Amino acid sequence: MWKLLTFPLCPFSRKVRLLLGEKGIGYDLEPEAPWQRRDEFLDMNPAGQTPVMIDTSREAPPLIDSMAICEYFEETVEKASMLNGTAGDRAEIRRLVTWFDTHFYRDVTAPLLHERMEKRIVHRATPDSRVLREAMKAAVAHLDYIDYLLDYRAWVGGATMSLADLAAAAQISVTDYLGGIDWKGNEQAKRWYVGMKSRPSFRPLLAERMEGVSPPPHYEKLDL
Repeated sequence: MWKLLTFPLCPFSRKVRLLLGEKGIGYDLEPEAPWQRRDEFLDMNPAGQTPVMIDTSREAPPLIDSMAICEYFEETVEKASMLNGTAGDRAEIRRLVTWFDTHFYRDVTAPLLHERMEKRIVHRATPDSRVLREAMKAAVAHLDYIDYLLDYRAWVGGATMSLADLAAAAQISVTDYLGGIDWKGNEQAKRWYVGMKSRPSFRPLLAERMEGVSPPPHYEKLDL
């Protein structure tokens, strides 16, 4: 049995959870607030970041880092491959996963998490409206890129759903929870995201709430 240490708005944990859901792998959630820097958590992962995944059925080192966790289950569970196609196809999927995990997170998700979650929960401070505006502006640019990808692909990463779609949807779902996306434009990205939200693997994420931070009314709706 697997145990996943995370907090509700961790986009990297959401990517892992979407992959686990698509593959039908059971797991338990254990709340972890990485900003608290617990000694026990740092002993497991000196980087102090979620997700961390533990196999409770045997003595084994924990799995650390979302991409490493996803690659582990890709190698050990054949069902619903999320790194598929030719070597070139898989390279493109990994490129896009890195894009969303790095650039989207840096430009959009991280500043929103800091301003609308961390400041409220940890620092009891007011969000910086300038930072919020810049993050929302960056979100539009990233959605434009998704529109561009979907102009000639069925899915973000290629002909079939892949880890690139899971990575993108995980970041967008946190951003949407924090009110960082204007869904009036980017119709192709919007239709793709509605399709992702409709998947059984996605529904548990949409039902969760971060204590002290509420999502906008449309967050759980499929029609946005």
